[in-house]
Amino acid sequence: MYLHIGNEKILSEKDIIGVFDIENASVSKLTKEFLSKAQKGGEVVSMTSDIPKSIIVWEHGGERRLYLSQLAPATLYKRSREFG
Repeated sequence: MYLHIGNEKILSEKDIIGVFDIENASVSKLTKEFLSKAQKGGEVVSMTSDIPKSIIVWEHGGERRLYLSQLAPATLYKRSREFG
């Protein structure tokens, strides 16, 4: 199945490692370091010009991306269950 994460971007659900609430995830020191390293490595893709609500960690064939989406994790979860 596929998941629409906003801004006309669709990802295969099998390649999604996790979906995280950005507000809660950014509290942890380890998560901040992970995000900083990903940003420096060019792995972060912003899907919105607004304040992002979720981080979608995606990996396929050794390539990793962290998508910042304007959609809340609960919305993404509901979308994943609509057709699954």
